[in-house]
Amino acid sequence: MRVGAILSQADAGTDPTKIRRYARELEEAGYEHLMAYDHVLGASPERLGAGPFGGFPEPPYTSEHTFHEILVLFSHLAAVTSTMEFVTSVVVLPQRQAPVVAKQVATMDLLSEGRLRLAVGAGWNAAEYMALGADFDHRTAVLEEQIEVMRKLWTERIVTFDGRFHQLDRVGINPLPERPIPVMMGTRIADAAMRRVARVADGWMPLALPGIDRGTLAEGVRRMREICESQGRDPDSLPVFARVYFGPGWQAETETALRCGCADFSVGVNRFENPDMTLEDHLRILVETKPEIDSLVG
Repeated sequence: MRVGAILSQADAGTDPTKIRRYARELEEAGYEHLMAYDHVLGASPERLGAGPFGGFPEPPYTSEHTFHEILVLFSHLAAVTSTMEFVTSVVVLPQRQAPVVAKQVATMDLLSEGRLRLAVGAGWNAAEYMALGADFDHRTAVLEEQIEVMRKLWTERIVTFDGRFHQLDRVGINPLPERPIPVMMGTRIADAAMRRVARVADGWMPLALPGIDRGTLAEGVRRMREICESQGRDPDSLPVFARVYFGPGWQAETETALRCGCADFSVGVNRFENPDMTLEDHLRILVETKPEIDSLVG
């Protein structure tokens, strides 16, 4: 069982020395990957209006929260670490151009020697979509087609594709990545989203919400196995990547992830229950708790 740590983007601040230290010290503590969330733009609370907000009762992030561009951030941190992997959770793919993301991912995967792990999702922020000129209403259909386009760009020198949202005429990226890039998909534990994962993804990242979805992982994994079987897919071909937030019951959640056979899990501080924490606070808790995590994982 591989264990990684979560970088709370909203608490990361803007000091590059502190951010580099965060990654390096977690690598030294034995964390095998660093996970971070993605937003390109924030919006003011009045612009966001009423929900839904991806399951949150109110906007989890606004223009007041710091977010570094996730692939630029990871490219920088890959250059100052040696073994740590970097996990996107998740790149909001439909608000980006698929060929650009395919190119960025291929470049980082090559230069980091295979240390990028890509998870994508549909997102919740309609204001962000609008500002980026992207189609919020059709985002899930766009997402599926984007994954198909990126896989072709990663494996074929010259690509021609005539889809509903993408038209490529004899184009390609160069250099190609040196390996097939797995595409994980992050979703809430909901049947429609999980069916999409079983249909097109190489792995599933259940996006259980801190303080809202505790205790749902085992049920989600059970249901995902049923969905895979109903679609004719071997459930064992779809690894599950869990996350655990420190707080009451986190040890039990860790044991649940182990029992469910998750491929790995990421741990972090629930910033919604600890809004005043600094990056240094996150780092201290992660380093101090690592021995207990190791004893649970065995």
